[in-house]
Amino acid sequence: MNTDTLSTTDESFVSPAFTRSAQIPMTQKIAFGIGMLANQMFPAALGVFMVILVESLGMSPILWGFIFFLPKLVDALTDPLMGYISDRTESRWGKRRPFVFIGAVVAGISYIAMWQLSAENSEMYNFWYFLGWSVVFFLGMTIFSVPYVAMGYEMSDDYHERTRLMAVAQWIGQLAWVIAPWFWIILYDPDWFESATEGARTLSIYVGVACTLLAIVPAIFCDSEDTTNHADDSAQTSLKETFMELFRAIAITLRNKPFQRICAATFCIFNAYNCVAGFAFFIIVYYMNGGDTVAAGTWPAWFGSASAVCTCLIVIPLVNRMAQTIGKHKTFLISQSLSLAGYAMFWWTFSPTNPWLMFLPLPLFAFGIGGLFTIMMSMTADICDLDELETHERREGLFGAIYWWMVKFGAAFAGLLTGLIMSFVGFDQTVTVQTEEALNGLRAAFILVPATGTLIGLLVMWNYDLNEEAVTAIRKELDARQA
Repeated sequence: MNTDTLSTTDESFVSPAFTRSAQIPMTQKIAFGIGMLANQMFPAALGVFMVILVESLGMSPILWGFIFFLPKLVDALTDPLMGYISDRTESRWGKRRPFVFIGAVVAGISYIAMWQLSAENSEMYNFWYFLGWSVVFFLGMTIFSVPYVAMGYEMSDDYHERTRLMAVAQWIGQLAWVIAPWFWIILYDPDWFESATEGARTLSIYVGVACTLLAIVPAIFCDSEDTTNHADDSAQTSLKETFMELFRAIAITLRNKPFQRICAATFCIFNAYNCVAGFAFFIIVYYMNGGDTVAAGTWPAWFGSASAVCTCLIVIPLVNRMAQTIGKHKTFLISQSLSLAGYAMFWWTFSPTNPWLMFLPLPLFAFGIGGLFTIMMSMTADICDLDELETHERREGLFGAIYWWMVKFGAAFAGLLTGLIMSFVGFDQTVTVQTEEALNGLRAAFILVPATGTLIGLLVMWNYDLNEEAVTAIRKELDARQA
């Protein structure tokens, strides 16, 4: 077989007998982490830019909600297929790297294209144009992110090294949330651009190119194994058989009890937060500054950046240390409980008279999302070992795909719910001064929705039992089997 080509055959799904590195060199962790920066910068920038659709282009909240919902729904449906394909791919560059490279390029180009909008166009033209390119963008992100995440699961077989890898990756990735809020300032500063719409057309080019370059770093510099000798060339399957095997593999993956728990908890916590994350901008502008974007100045940017800095400097290092001391499960329960206190404090700290108060809850607030993916991605790598023990197969790609399918499907639903909540509380995008009922509704939703999701997630994970002792025993048995 020509090793310069990609092939997807069923036999490559069986775990090859090779030894993974327990300790990952820091250069490899950083290369993987730079990919995480792109993986988070794309949605971070998108979240900032999306405000323009309502604020500058006058799109209705309902259409805005559909723009959140529909592309992510399509994206979520393609994730399991991408995981299945990358698990079975033969390539001299490994199973994941070619897709990481291709997906990065597609996502970057389509991100630039979808923001070439104009206020002169009709509302429905902008809606359909943006929706079409959004679908292409999220398909590119699927091609990039599913193999990229699976690459991280494969880099070590050590219980704690997995957490350290994800901590480094999340730490680097959080820089996206430090940088992205300042796009608000660039877009709305008349010294930069005549309008936010013009700013989006130009700034999207820089964001798209930069994120593409960051995203291809793990494809070039992260080590991977030549998989061309792991499959039997004679094993050919029809399209029908391929999809039957895909559905069988999905069913096996979904039957994994610990995996069910982390998917359900992540779905509730992340997507409840995601549902109202954009409300911070509207609360700062309309509640604290009477709808005056000039008066709001840099406060929205400082709020987003300060939250990310708290995650980088406080949450991720502390969560990493706690996980290695008291275990991943207890760390998860403690970190999410701390976030509840942070959510509650925002009712009083979003203050029109003292804007500095809104920074007070951030060290606690940041534990919610900042600690979630560091722990959950490390737990998923442990679950891949359990699955191999039970099935004699490795499915990092499919586990990663289904996990992020839960995240993206929830994000699609959350995006739709965002518009519905804004409409329900009476937010009117056509006026500067909002009613007191609308503003109080936004403030209440910003607290109650993520707090409810967090409480459900804590309940789901309460009896999670795949601890260090269990994972170590599984790893020993796998090593003995391979030997």
